[in-house]
Amino acid sequence: MDGISKILGLLLLLLIVVIVIRAIRIVPQSRALVVERLGKFHTVMYAGLHLIVPFVDRVASQVDLREQVTSFPPQPVITADNVVVSIDSVIYYQVNDPRDATYEIANFISAIEQLTVTTLRNVIGSLDLEATLTSRDDINSRLRGVLDEATGKWGIRVNRVELKAIDPPPSIQQAMEQQLRAERDKRAAILTAEGVRQSEILQAEGEKQSAILRAEGVAKAMILEADAQAQAIDQVFRAIHEGDADPKLLAYQYLQMLPKLSEGQGSKVWIVPTELTAALDSISKGFTGTDRS
Repeated sequence: MDGISKILGLLLLLLIVVIVIRAIRIVPQSRALVVERLGKFHTVMYAGLHLIVPFVDRVASQVDLREQVTSFPPQPVITADNVVVSIDSVIYYQVNDPRDATYEIANFISAIEQLTVTTLRNVIGSLDLEATLTSRDDINSRLRGVLDEATGKWGIRVNRVELKAIDPPPSIQQAMEQQLRAERDKRAAILTAEGVRQSEILQAEGEKQSAILRAEGVAKAMILEADAQAQAIDQVFRAIHEGDADPKLLAYQYLQMLPKLSEGQGSKVWIVPTELTAALDSISKGFTGTDRS
C-alpha cells in the first residue's frame, strides 16, 4: 500500500506540474494569443505573463503584431490598349486586431494576394501602357486605398503597396528602346544644328564688330593726323608772324610748306592766306623789276 501511495503521490505531483505548466503562458513582445474557453472566444493575451485554465481554455492562434512584408509572384495584367504586362507587387501590412484576423478571415495572406491581383487588373485595365509605366505612384496609392478598405474588417492595416516591376512583352520593350534611341538621336541632331547656328552667328557678330572697330580706328587715325597737321601749320604761321619776317622770307617759308601740305590724305582743300599772295607779288616784282602800282 505504501508503494501504491507513493506512486499515486508522484502521479498527482506530476499532474500538478503539468497543470501549472499548461496554465502559465508567457507571451513575447509584439505577439498576441487568441484564447478560447470551451470552444468560444474568451480573450486576447498580449506581451507578458498570463494564466489560463488548463483543459478549459485553449490557445486558438498566435498572431504576430509586427509589420509584415509579403511579395507576390508576377501577375499578367492587360492594359487599356490591350498590352499584357507582368507586374510584381509587394505588400506591407500589420495586424491591428488579432481577434478579427483570426475569426473574420480564414487565411488573410491568401485573401490579400487575391484582392491585390483583382485590384491591379481593375486599376491597370483603365490605363494605357504609357500611363502604366509613368504612373506607378498613382497606382500604388489607388491599390493601397482599396486594400486598406477591404482588409479593415479583417483587423489588418495595409501600410504600403509597391510595384517592384512592370515588364511589358519583349517586342514592346524592343520597340520602346528603338523609340528612345530615335528620340536621343533627334535631340543630338537638334543640339548639333543649334550649336553650329550659334557658332556661325557668333562668328558673324565677331567679324562685324571687328570691321566696325577697324573702321573706327582708321577714322580716328585720320582725324588725329589731320589735327596734327593743322596744329603744325598753325604753329608755323604763328612763328612767322611773331618773327615779323619780310615778304620774301614769308613767301619762301610758304613755298617750303606746300609739299608737306600736299602729302596729307585729309588735305583736300588748300587755304591760301593773303600774306602768301602779297609775298608772291613781291617776289615777282623783284624778278621783273617793275612796279605794278
